[in-house]
Amino acid sequence: MSCKLLSINEQSDIQSNNLKLEFRKYLSLPGMLKKVSSVFHKIIDPLQTNRPRVILRDCLMSGLAMFLLKYPSLLSFNNAQEEENICDNLKTLYELESVPSDTYLRERLDVINPATLRPAFKSIFAMLQRGKALEPYHYLDGYLLSIDGTGLFSSHEVHCDQCNVKNHSNGSKTYYHQMLSAVLVHPDKKAVIPLAPEPILKTDGKNKNDCERNAAKRLLEDIKREHPHMKFIIVEDGLASNAPHISLLKELNFQFILGAKPTDHTFLFDWVSKSQYIEHEETDKNGTKHRFRFINQVPLNESNFDLNVNFIEYWEEKKNGEKQHFSWVTDITITVLNCYEIMKGARARWKIENETFNTLKNQGYHFEHNFGHGNEYLCTVFAYLMMLAFLIDQTQQLCCNFFQAALKFQKNKRALWERMRAIFVDYIFKSWYDFYTALTSRAMKVIFTANTM
Repeated sequence: MSCKLLSINEQSDIQSNNLKLEFRKYLSLPGMLKKVSSVFHKIIDPLQTNRPRVILRDCLMSGLAMFLLKYPSLLSFNNAQEEENICDNLKTLYELESVPSDTYLRERLDVINPATLRPAFKSIFAMLQRGKALEPYHYLDGYLLSIDGTGLFSSHEVHCDQCNVKNHSNGSKTYYHQMLSAVLVHPDKKAVIPLAPEPILKTDGKNKNDCERNAAKRLLEDIKREHPHMKFIIVEDGLASNAPHISLLKELNFQFILGAKPTDHTFLFDWVSKSQYIEHEETDKNGTKHRFRFINQVPLNESNFDLNVNFIEYWEEKKNGEKQHFSWVTDITITVLNCYEIMKGARARWKIENETFNTLKNQGYHFEHNFGHGNEYLCTVFAYLMMLAFLIDQTQQLCCNFFQAALKFQKNKRALWERMRAIFVDYIFKSWYDFYTALTSRAMKVIFTANTM
């Protein structure tokens, strides 16, 4: 397989097929990379007094490039750099002064506090706001923010001081890292918009495992500080419908829709059954029956009798006889007019599992691969960079006609990622415009196919 620059005629053929495609100034890959690079440049380098041979910004941008190009491992990314074109394209397109080796990259990123990467997420979110890309996500009286946790790393041998530890009855141990994520969702939209996640791990020499409840407190406080004017409606599973968590949501002025299982809320369900609740039923155009039972201002439980919530229970029955049953508590006043929308908003919580975690695991991001564990922060830093790459991809999917055209041309995301890596190796590009033009051109497909036969 040969590697070359595109000839003038080849570039002309490609560009003639893409006259209507152009990048938005900010909500495109070059615009977002420029912003993220400026954020990385401001991070204080723990090794700055030692004059590192590769500056920290280049290390972080190189790690981000690995996830944007969907390399399956750090080793494969490092091996690819033996191709001269890779280094040239990284320096030109990602504006790197130097490209770090895999060993050096691990050493540098291991000492970086993941919290310093949060402003990169905020900067892209701010661009989405300014570009009015969030307006279609408005739902009820705010924006649905789904929160849930997932595992990052697990091993019986490899571990660090920040690993949580599970002790088994046979004397063995499992070391693991987890992460709590928050993504902006909408019932009718496939794309999600992730905010900066929160790691679930031991810190400051603690012996006790961290937990999702503590991480949720940190995450929600960070979200409120970073987005003080956003009207978020927090949607979570049944683990969140407890008095301390609801009190925190109220304190931070977040609205909420939280799962509430009968087995966990016996007092609440008994109270509702003995109260004067409202029932409502409707059938949609597909013949699916939607039945609701709801009541406002009821006590959450006997121990927190003064903490009132609004309760909604829902039964779904499809024409084929398939049935489902759900129940939630919320601070949104429930009426016959909005009970259906509240139900849809609550069920949109699953998008953090389906459109976020499953996408990261099964659509080329290699979420479950251990890119590096390190002694301090490496595992978490890589998770942040992967989630940042996911945010950039989701933003392109929403806002960039070049990306949308490339995805349509390649049929699916896996094919698109493979194509991106292939031409990144086989051609030297002078700009992202040339790179994306190559992704969306039939002329380029002919050139590339002939060149690789």
